[in-house]
Order: sequence, then C-alpha cells, then structure tokens
Amino acid sequence: MSSAFGYQGQKCSACSRAIVVAPVYDVFLQKLRQRVEQITVGPAECPENYMGPVINAKAKKSILQYIEIGRTEGRLITGGAESAGAGHFIQPTVIADVCPTARVAQEEIFGPVLAVIRAGSFDEALAIANNTDYGLTGAVYAKDRRKLEKATEEFFVGNLYLNRKCTGALVGAHPFGGFNMSGTDSKAGGNDYLLLFTQAKVVAERMTF
Repeated sequence: MSSAFGYQGQKCSACSRAIVVAPVYDVFLQKLRQRVEQITVGPAECPENYMGPVINAKAKKSILQYIEIGRTEGRLITGGAESAGAGHFIQPTVIADVCPTARVAQEEIFGPVLAVIRAGSFDEALAIANNTDYGLTGAVYAKDRRKLEKATEEFFVGNLYLNRKCTGALVGAHPFGGFNMSGTDSKAGGNDYLLLFTQAKVVAERMTF
C-alpha cells in the first residue's frame, strides 16, 4: 500500500505491480482492499490526507485512461475514479487478475494504480517480474531464505529490497539506479556515478632519449 500509493504513486520507484503466489493471493487481495479503502484523499496541506492530487490535469487524464484500460484487462477491486474535490484527485485504484502482458502491467502509469498478478509459484513470480522493459526497483517478501537468495541472483532490478517496501532508498546507504529502460546501470550515490561527470582523456607522448 505505501509503495503503490505514497506520493500518489508518482515516484520512480513506486510499486506498480504486485505479483502474488496463488496460495496467499485471495487473502492478500482481501487485506489489501481493506487497507487501501482506508486511504484518505484530499488537499496535501491537510495532514489527515494520505494522498494528495496528482501533478496536473494532463497526468490526471492519462491515469484515468489507464484505469479504463485496466477495467478491460482485469477485475477492479477498489477505486477506479476521480476523487471528490476541486483539484486533480484520483482514488487509489487496485486492479486484480491482471495478465502479466497487459498494458497496465507493462506500461508506466505513474499514478495511484496497482495491478495485482497471480503467480503459480515463486519461480513463476520471478519470471513475471523480469518480463518487462523496466528494472528500477523491486521487493520480495518471503520467509524462506533460499527464495530470498534466489531473488538476489535472478531478479533483474537495480535496487532490490528483501522483506521491505520497494520505495525509500536510504541516502548514503543505498546507491540508486536501474537497468534496461530504467537507467544506465550507474548508481546515483555510488562511486561509479562520479565518472559520469568526467570526460576521459588519453595522452600519449613519444619519448626520445
């Protein structure tokens, strides 16, 4: 919930897909819906509002269009419309039973929309997670240490978090950057990032004695 709907989902690292294994899928959806429906939406200056407006009218229009697409690609669990009030407010939206290749599972919506995908096994969940053009952040929750180790080896993202949310990299501790369409593999906050601000120069001199 916090990864998907914090900052109205307008974070580069926001959770846009929740890939959940079948044995806990239904319980997960039930608990997620209960929690999301408690989210308050309104002016950001009011502390009681967890979500404020999206950035502008263009973003609002685009997000609502994706929600309509999501209605045809999955099952709307909660949200799905504008929120009351004068401003660019959108309800936190959860769409379940989404196919891994659906548009709402593959394209960057950059708003408060979460696609939930059912996976038959942990290995299938990893395969679904890697089947995208993007690769900035990911999070894996598991009690089995072997699964966490496998995710460490095989989950193709620039920043991977184990048993914690995929947003909120710690400044000075987590160099930040992604793979594929999510970056150039260099890490902001890491030593290699400094090289991007330099220009390599080769100097050769013939020595005479």
